[in-house]
Amino acid sequence: MNSFPPFLARTLWSTVLQIATIAILFLLAGLSAGPAPAQAQELLIPMNDQQNNHLKAYGAVYMTLQEGQKVDWLLNYKGGSFLTQASESALQELRSRGVTYRKIGGAKASQIISEVEADGSNMSVVPLEKAPKIAVYAPESAVPWDDAVRLALKYADVPHDVIYDNAVLNGELKQYDWLHLHHEDFTGQFGKFIRYRNEPWYIQKQKNARELARKHGYSKVSQLKLAVTKNIRNYVSQGGFLFSMCSGTETFDISLAARNADIVPKAYDGDPVDPDALDKLNYEPTLAFKNFRPNLNAQEYEHSNIDVGPPPSEIRDPSLDYFTLFDFSAKWDPVPAMLTQNHVATVKGFVGQTTAFNKRVLKENVEVLAKPPERDQVRYIHGTLGKGTFTFYAGHDPEDYQHYVGEPPTDLSLHRNSPGYRLILNNILFPAAKKKKQKT
Repeated sequence: MNSFPPFLARTLWSTVLQIATIAILFLLAGLSAGPAPAQAQELLIPMNDQQNNHLKAYGAVYMTLQEGQKVDWLLNYKGGSFLTQASESALQELRSRGVTYRKIGGAKASQIISEVEADGSNMSVVPLEKAPKIAVYAPESAVPWDDAVRLALKYADVPHDVIYDNAVLNGELKQYDWLHLHHEDFTGQFGKFIRYRNEPWYIQKQKNARELARKHGYSKVSQLKLAVTKNIRNYVSQGGFLFSMCSGTETFDISLAARNADIVPKAYDGDPVDPDALDKLNYEPTLAFKNFRPNLNAQEYEHSNIDVGPPPSEIRDPSLDYFTLFDFSAKWDPVPAMLTQNHVATVKGFVGQTTAFNKRVLKENVEVLAKPPERDQVRYIHGTLGKGTFTFYAGHDPEDYQHYVGEPPTDLSLHRNSPGYRLILNNILFPAAKKKKQKT
């Protein structure tokens, strides 16, 4: 049997011992140091044109907050993107909704934060802390698809309660962080839909409203609605977040201004308008508008000169109707910056019973967020009252240019990247950032 020469055997044995020693040393070093930690993972949810479903992204962020996980809103970064931990629950929310996201390491996340917070950048990080509790003010008879906000909440899968006059008058508003006013007439004129006075739905609406007024001790619907607006105003002043669209914005302030005057024509409440009604108007308690004049003609659809909608020529050609979002400093003006986050700067217009606000009747403390070019009107405004805020958005449905009574609902799955609907959903996340300290 062949064998290695003695000198070769000694050399091989020495080599084996050296390799074994090195291996043991590496093993001992690894054991003493413990297992190498996996790199922390974050989720970046882009909100620019790379996003597959902008509207569902808001719902995913809301649910992530509801599960107790914080989210950073990166204002003006890739359309107002979101950044959060790559938890299994967050991933599940994003995947189930078809929302575009990217997994990034902790180092990359830190780099993005540094870029956003850098001096000189028009960007900022706003931590979202807690999902706000949401209520929609709407009658039981209201169908969800008759209101753009309810459509948005339903499509984005954002939980919310529907409340109405009983809840408001019984003091239940304090349970909620954010309140939306459904397409509502707070003047007691039933939307000035007198042309539909013989329709069963209109007759039932009048009947329900009058019964509710009597239940609460009021002889007129306008008196009931004034009590409601006073309670909602008090809710805002104590820290509530109010959002409204279309006629809810206009008639809310008309009701407050006419608290000492009867501006309702006989066709709606059985007695004539107070001949001195216009002289008795008081604009001090209103939220957004001053020095306006209610329309006292029962046969005319318009509520007041607050609304300055587009002329008939533009209604026939929607391509002529659009408005531009103002560009705010994310560091110095984080509130309006949050409310205007979008992947485009120009949004197509849409009409409603209140289509656009008359700039001449805005109160001085109201901030304009968006307006059409070269017109003395505005579409999107924001203001504060006491500890709370209000945001008014003109028009009825951002993806239905001229919505008519009885038309089928808008299918938001066909408009999942709608810039107009994004403005609505910016507002539901706004209360989650209410503790954000602004720069001084």
